[in-house]
Amino acid sequence: MRSIMFVSFFCALLIMSGVVSATDLQRISLNISGYTLSAEVANTHASRAQGLMFRKSLDENAGMLFVFPRNAYYGMWMKNTTIPLSVAFIDEKGSIINIADMQPQTLFVHYSAGLAKYALEMHVGWFSHRNINAGDRVTGLEQASIAAD
Repeated sequence: MRSIMFVSFFCALLIMSGVVSATDLQRISLNISGYTLSAEVANTHASRAQGLMFRKSLDENAGMLFVFPRNAYYGMWMKNTTIPLSVAFIDEKGSIINIADMQPQTLFVHYSAGLAKYALEMHVGWFSHRNINAGDRVTGLEQASIAAD
C-alpha cells in the first residue's frame, strides 16, 4: 500500500512539474523558406519554463515554438537542456528578428534583437544549414494556441 501511494505521489509531482506533459503539447506545422517543420507549442508559463529541458533527443525537423503573451524583448537559455539548439526570435507578423546558436547546459542568455512574440528552437545549425536568416518569414503561426499567461 505504501509503495502505491509513493508511486501515485511521485507521478502527481511529475505531472505538476511539467515533465510528463511534454507529449500533451499542441503540435503544429510551420513553414520557413520552403522547409516544413513540426513544432510543439509552449504557450503557458509552465510549458515555456520547461521548454526542451531534460529531453534526450529531438527529431531532425522538429522543434518547440514558444508563444509569449505580449510583444517584448525575450531571452532564452539552456539550463538543464542537453541538446544543442538554435533559437529564432520571431515578431508578431512572422518575420525572423534574429537567430542565435545555444550550447547545452549553459546559463548564457540569448536575447531577441527586437520585440518578439515567438521563439522557435530547433537543432543547432538547423536554420543556417537551410540558409534561413533574419527577415525570412515563418508561416503557420496562426495555428498556435494563444499564450495563456
